Amino acid sequence: MDIAELKELIFDEGKNQGFTDMEVYYQSNSEFSCKVYKGEIDDYSMSQEGGISFRGIYNGNMGYAYTEKIDESAVEILISIAKENAEIIESDDKEFIFKGSNNYNKVDLYSTDLSTVSQEDKIQFIKELEDTVYKLDDRVKSVNFCTYQDHENERKLYNTKGLNTSEKSNIAIVYLEVIVTDNKEIQNSFSFEIGHNFKELDPKLLAKKAVDKAISYLGAKPIKSKNYTVLLQNMAAADLLQTFTCIFSGENVQKGRSLLKDKLGETIGSLPITIVDDPLMNNGVASRSFDSEGVASERITVIEEGILRSLLHNLKTAQKDGVEPTGHGYKSSYKGTIKVAPSNFYIQPGLNKYDDLVSSMEEGLIITELEGLHSGANPVSGDFSLAAKGYYVKEGKVERPVNQITIASNFYEILQNIESVGNDLAFTTPSGAYIGSPTLKIKDISVAGE
Repeated sequence: MDIAELKELIFDEGKNQGFTDMEVYYQSNSEFSCKVYKGEIDDYSMSQEGGISFRGIYNGNMGYAYTEKIDESAVEILISIAKENAEIIESDDKEFIFKGSNNYNKVDLYSTDLSTVSQEDKIQFIKELEDTVYKLDDRVKSVNFCTYQDHENERKLYNTKGLNTSEKSNIAIVYLEVIVTDNKEIQNSFSFEIGHNFKELDPKLLAKKAVDKAISYLGAKPIKSKNYTVLLQNMAAADLLQTFTCIFSGENVQKGRSLLKDKLGETIGSLPITIVDDPLMNNGVASRSFDSEGVASERITVIEEGILRSLLHNLKTAQKDGVEPTGHGYKSSYKGTIKVAPSNFYIQPGLNKYDDLVSSMEEGLIITELEGLHSGANPVSGDFSLAAKGYYVKEGKVERPVNQITIASNFYEILQNIESVGNDLAFTTPSGAYIGSPTLKIKDISVAGE
């Protein structure tokens, strides 16, 4: 049944049952995934899921319900469950259905070319990628992961206040992890590519990136324990930012899960640091024209030259703080409840070339990878202690690779201690949001090694 027709039946029945303002949210997701190992398909899957959720005001309370059924049977299911939910809910938080924004920016999220790529071409691509890795260097021992995925998503949002908006998106992701050996020493590294254009995915470039980095780690050993100036390479910086992005959520600030309460307008970072959330970014994995509550998406400056300018808000958190919503109401699927989450969230690149940042170091470390981000970091306090690897720099030149070290600091202190920002913006693997950073030069980070 067409969702536009079904939502009218839902609204009519909801009105008959005593609901006032109502909303219907539809979401459909499909995914193709293929993994190869030694030239053979190791894993292959295709999946599709979707459904609708309903929100409505009944006797002053918001009732919720969802179902996978997209037919007339959904009407009774949604209305009866939402009504029961509204009757038992106890909350002082005022919730409401959003009437819609005055203007919605158009964002190019869907590639017709990507949607028409055959499964055979996808499988051939991933096999070619693995084969290229083995041909690059005799020290390649194995390819742990060689995976291609693409995702397609469609969202539609309707309410009784006249909101009627929709969008469709798709994206392809290739992930590669290799292991190299030399004189019984083992090192590994990875590379990945994300994009809308299948023809631009380059197996030779992906393979070379992963193999070259893995080989560059051969001969790595710990370094003397002390405080170092650190170049946090773009991908590692993005991984660290991803762990602490939650501190900028208005919801977390209001619940005491962030130390940014009452910090708006204050300096919380160094002058070179500007952080933005840009849901309208071209080729952004998390780009969108509207959030999960129907608020129009706009580019938001969170930190401007070290000064905290904005938090991220959904409708509820914005009302609590007496500010305008920023378009960051988010639910991961039609089944989810509304939270606060970023879209394309990144540290704005500076003017410094990566090689110039390296040459500016008298002594220091380049950190290329961080481990233990889930267990070794406290998003509330900002403290972290993480295993790391990278390279030792002396008099502006890389001397050798480094591993088996731990770096420890505090994210709030990191923001204050950033001396320079590179021009090499890169994004980490997406997890709902898409988090990016250029390389950051940071003073006085404690490093434990020898």
